[in-house]
Parts: sequence; C-alpha cells; structure tokens
Amino acid sequence: MTTSAADVVRDYYDALRAGDPLVPYFRDGETTVKFGISEALFGTEAVADALREQTATTDEWSVESERLVVDEREGFATFADEVTMAWTDTDTGDRMRFDTRWSGTLVPSADADGEGNAPDWQFATMHVSTADEL
Repeated sequence: MTTSAADVVRDYYDALRAGDPLVPYFRDGETTVKFGISEALFGTEAVADALREQTATTDEWSVESERLVVDEREGFATFADEVTMAWTDTDTGDRMRFDTRWSGTLVPSADADGEGNAPDWQFATMHVSTADEL
C-alpha cells in the first residue's frame, strides 16, 4: 500500500467536490453496501448506478470533514467522520445541506480493472446518516 486509508477517504471527499467518478472508490462485489441519507444500496451494480446518477444530477458540492478517524489494520480499515455537506440539485436548482455522520470499512484494492484506476483502498461498506436531533 502506498496510500493510506485516511488519504483515500480524503481523496473520495475531493472527488465528490470535483464531480469526479466515485465508482472506483468502491470494492467490486455483491457484499459491497452503501447506506446514504435516503437510500440503501446492496452490491456493486446498485452502488455504481446510484453514484453515477448522483454525479449526473448534482453540482457545487461542499464537503467539510470535522472529525475523521481512521484505524488502519492489516487487511482492512475502519473510518468515521462528522461531515457537513451541501450540493445543488441540477434538475431543480435547490440547494441541499446536511450535517452528517459517516462510517464504514475499507479493504485493500484488488484493482479489478487492471488499469491502475482504483485507489489502494476501496470502500466495502459506507454509511451516511443525518445528525439531526430527535
């Protein structure tokens, strides 16, 4: 591994801000899971479809990490963060903003495409929820 798991999480935030492809950050597999604010995605195909749709229909992302913690071990890493994020819906022009909590697991990349396009670590699970008080 040349890039730390923490660097990959930060790179993901940068890719989100820039509107770059997000699919390479997720492990290719049926057990890959991404929970978003309003979605539950199981398997690479569902995750990839949702990420492509998100990139196509949103713009002007702001992603502000507040408390990123990463525990990198041999064979896996866990992360958690508090993130303020905002974006513009390109269909409606509405600006959305949420205070969120992120957590998940990263695994070493198998570089499934063989092209070197995958980061050194990839998300096996990601959970994003709002931090609104009840």
